[in-house]
Amino acid sequence: MNFTDRMIVLLRQNFRERDRMICAYTLEHGRVALRFPGVNRSDSKLKALSEPFAQSCARIYIRRNASVGCVTGGKIETVYPEIRKDFNKTQMAAYFCELFYRLTPDYNPNPDKFSLLENSLSQINCAPLNQATAPAFLLRLMQLSGFGLYGHSVLGIDEDFWQAMHELPLAELNFNSERDILNLNKTRYVCKRFLNRYLNYPLHTVCQLELTAPIPAQEQEKETEPELEPVLA
Repeated sequence: MNFTDRMIVLLRQNFRERDRMICAYTLEHGRVALRFPGVNRSDSKLKALSEPFAQSCARIYIRRNASVGCVTGGKIETVYPEIRKDFNKTQMAAYFCELFYRLTPDYNPNPDKFSLLENSLSQINCAPLNQATAPAFLLRLMQLSGFGLYGHSVLGIDEDFWQAMHELPLAELNFNSERDILNLNKTRYVCKRFLNRYLNYPLHTVCQLELTAPIPAQEQEKETEPELEPVLA
């Protein structure tokens, strides 16, 4: 099967002497494993397409019943240059990509998920990071993956804050008041509980969900978290 699809690289590793293996999230085919034959040669023209969080339109060939496809050509759309110039932004982009790798199934396309990753990378490429970027991204991915908490009252987090974390552009999530910082810490706590429960092993990327201050025990016990059903989509 030959097809052309837009994709964002989630991770890559060298394979044999000259090849690379990548995992990418594509617009029309979901998460796929792909091989770039000969891309580590000095004269390769496809090397940029195989870099982490590079976005491209690629020509892909997958044999019948094969689990790994092969990239035969393509055109770069963007490599998010401002992210690559900033160490913290690079860490955040790697965090986004690893979450997609760990929380999305193979060959199960979801255009909304692709748009979430594309828009989030574009926003951190153009704007500074803030404390709410990581938990807001995870909450939105949870919502699209069947673990959504939007519309539920969780740990007494203010409804306006909860709505903003799900809907506002990442660059606009600037919280400074004591109440907002408490809400943000509770949100990070919810995200960490979700990851601890549904991931078989910890993330390899740097944890972006550390609390800025401990949550008082009485605040944690105000309300019970709604049950999260494991329905990945």
